[in-house]
Amino acid sequence: MNTQRFETITSAYRRLRVAVLGDFCLDRYLEIDPARQETSIETGLPVHNVVRVRAQPGAAGTVLNNLVALGVGTVYPVGFCGEDGEGFELARGLARMNGVRLDHFIRTPARRTFTYCKPLVVEKDAPPRELSRLDSKNWTPTPPEVEAQVIAALRALEANVDAIIIMDQVDLAETGVVTGAVLGEIAAMAGRRPELLILADSRRGLAGYPPVSLKMNRVELGMLLSAAPPEGIDQVKVAAAKLARRRGRHVFVTLAERGLVGAEPGGQAEHLPALPVRGPIDIVGAGDAVSANLAAALAGGASLAEALELANAAASVVIHQLGTTGTATVDQLRRLLPA
Repeated sequence: MNTQRFETITSAYRRLRVAVLGDFCLDRYLEIDPARQETSIETGLPVHNVVRVRAQPGAAGTVLNNLVALGVGTVYPVGFCGEDGEGFELARGLARMNGVRLDHFIRTPARRTFTYCKPLVVEKDAPPRELSRLDSKNWTPTPPEVEAQVIAALRALEANVDAIIIMDQVDLAETGVVTGAVLGEIAAMAGRRPELLILADSRRGLAGYPPVSLKMNRVELGMLLSAAPPEGIDQVKVAAAKLARRRGRHVFVTLAERGLVGAEPGGQAEHLPALPVRGPIDIVGAGDAVSANLAAALAGGASLAEALELANAAASVVIHQLGTTGTATVDQLRRLLPA
């Protein structure tokens, strides 16, 4: 990609309207100073003293964070949080970001706020070290009235967005935002607006998803084709192309240190190797950066190869941000891509 194409594509971002449908969580980081460790008088157990607390939107919120970092003009989170302290922090974090509209973000007493609480040991001249997480999740089915609110939000946005990114983050089906009923509405939208870019990623795999573009790893690719995971790059390209032809939509496969594969609906597949590692890495959030950059680039007029190049660069930026779920800006991408 030359400089002119890079500027043409990324300058389109400020005009885009993108909805992010999925499980928004609060990423809360507890920074621990090991030099201040004590022992509890009452229990004799170690006391980890927290010297800093920081919080940011996570899960689907990480995709949103990356869209904001790219300068996407308007971003609509479609999801929910609880009417609890974590929900207050999450909604406040979303509201503070440029271009984010909370018209379709639901606060409900029927759900608790999905939270990843991450204790981090922070020592001078050493990468942050994460201890066991303390998570808060919903373990019961999403109530029908909340489902109905999510579906109403999608219908309200259908004619007013350039792309929808789906991020299904929950481990237990039907307990999050992307339920069967919500996927039914997505299927109907895809039928009514076949030109609308809808890109989906799911923690539990993408079996049963309607005809939308999909992002996955090679194991999930094998599962969708009822086959063993493809091993070599050429095998991944052949499998991705087969799935893209079958579904009539883009297919993207993340390959960690081996880069990305993308296939167009007609079956043309491309592979882009990962950029070299430039120091210590932390892979958390890299996949979400890829999703955001693929969707923004394609909605901004990029070809498949160009979208892969931008997403690949974004992943490289993010993995070099330690102790946080990072993002990549257009300026950071510009510095990584060849002129």
